[in-house]
Amino acid sequence: MELHAVRTFVAVADEGQIQVAAAQLGISQQAASKRVAALERELGVRLFLRTPRGTRLTLDGEAFLPHARELLVAAERAADSVRAGRRPLRVDVLGTQLITNWALQEFHRARPDVPLDVAMFKDGRSAVDAVRDGVVDAAFWGRDVPDDRLPRGVRSSRAVDEALVLATGPAHPLADAGSVTPADLAGHRIWIPGIVPGAAWAAYYEELADRFGLDIDPSGPNFGGSHMLRTVSASATVATFLGTHTLLSAPAGVEVRRIPVRRPTPVYPHSLLWRDDHPHPGLAALREFLDGLRAREAPGGGDGKGKGDGWVWLPSWHRSS
Repeated sequence: MELHAVRTFVAVADEGQIQVAAAQLGISQQAASKRVAALERELGVRLFLRTPRGTRLTLDGEAFLPHARELLVAAERAADSVRAGRRPLRVDVLGTQLITNWALQEFHRARPDVPLDVAMFKDGRSAVDAVRDGVVDAAFWGRDVPDDRLPRGVRSSRAVDEALVLATGPAHPLADAGSVTPADLAGHRIWIPGIVPGAAWAAYYEELADRFGLDIDPSGPNFGGSHMLRTVSASATVATFLGTHTLLSAPAGVEVRRIPVRRPTPVYPHSLLWRDDHPHPGLAALREFLDGLRAREAPGGGDGKGKGDGWVWLPSWHRSS
């Protein structure tokens, strides 16, 4: 059933004259008559009686009119749900404890006028597919993707960087250090359970370990962040890496020291993916906010070129933009 025909029917019923209804709709009288006739053929009934003074509804027309009005209201509500700014901006954050979720929370605090819908897919490839298929408006991913390897219509840019800190228990030899360098960590066991071979994080830590001669141990079952922190807190030999904005707190009674890593600071860059066709109006606001957030939060201003305390290390696959 054509909505424009239903809308014309309602207008003629309200005005009582096809000519007046046509003018209201901005169409010719002939076009309005054809729409009504087509609707009558589709329904198999006469909706109007033509009189010298105009038109009046038949019994079938009177029965159809309230449903026609409901149909137009439902159509308007459906269109409103996806009009610019009406639908929430849907963003995949990778996980609830990651900096990407923290960054989106900061955006929400700064721009409460932009409604949000938070999604979480099982991995980066699923997020890329979701952006490509329009399931989400944007998605964070844990590594850069060359433009020529992205699906058609999908774009990527560096979004937010996270510096790593060393987490130890109070009995660890480095627990009282004000800061450490990657060279200081050589010979110490850094336990990061649950690294999945082939994942972006696996590639990051493999390159970090090779660059600075670190012993990164992915062994053991991954029982979650709380178990990892309990293990680290109770050990004099085990440490781990955490992000500066990892949304993970030590359980009650568990003491964990967080020690800055300097000269250089290992930084993990995250990207944002989005479609460049018909973007959600809130997407521009999110990208602008993330640009400012990265400039404020990244050590050394985020360029990796300084040689003081702000000097950072980034994986070889990162892009500067």
